[in-house]
Amino acid sequence: MNAFVRGAVRLVYRMFYNIHFEGIENIPENEGVIIASNHRSYADPVLLTMYMKKPVRYMAKEELFKNKLFGAFIKMLGAFPVRRGKGDMQIIEDSVDIIKQGHNLVIFPEGTRAKENKVGKGKTGVAMIAAKAGADVLPVGICFDGPKLKFRCKLTVKIGKLIKAEELSVTGTTPKELKGVKRRIMDEITTLVEGQPHESRTEKLSEVDLSGNQNS
Repeated sequence: MNAFVRGAVRLVYRMFYNIHFEGIENIPENEGVIIASNHRSYADPVLLTMYMKKPVRYMAKEELFKNKLFGAFIKMLGAFPVRRGKGDMQIIEDSVDIIKQGHNLVIFPEGTRAKENKVGKGKTGVAMIAAKAGADVLPVGICFDGPKLKFRCKLTVKIGKLIKAEELSVTGTTPKELKGVKRRIMDEITTLVEGQPHESRTEKLSEVDLSGNQNS
């Protein structure tokens, strides 16, 4: 997204929503990274591009490009078409190429939108792309009350600290390694959204049995 379009989109979004950004200083200036975020609304991809200094790309289903005007608009915002039924590995390779070209790549690891400020376990695709690209990961949490984004609602975008590729300790792409990397990324996103990682939340739940009594 060029500077003019980014500025125009930022102005429009601020008119429609009461937007607050936290952690803008964590955005890297030079290298292309994976922007890994929870997913709350159709507005999320654009929200995640508003303060990025480098070009941002994100996946969009091929059908959205059938309308030439709308297709041209989202392409200008960084969208690239993904065909349903296209092999997962091809999508991963395309994503790796985008990062190696120096672009940022938006990924929603959960794969679907949530109706509340809760984060799911996520899928290992984000870990596979990070491993193959040797990319850093920027965790982001998008928060607003209610199941849908409404006019002038308070909307907070929390940008976490960059997870360096070496911190992820990826030496291969075995299922165990990928699950470990995915868990680290999802914990960071969950902390931004919910205030604690998945692991802590699971430990708290395990302290209470189904009858509501604390375990001894």
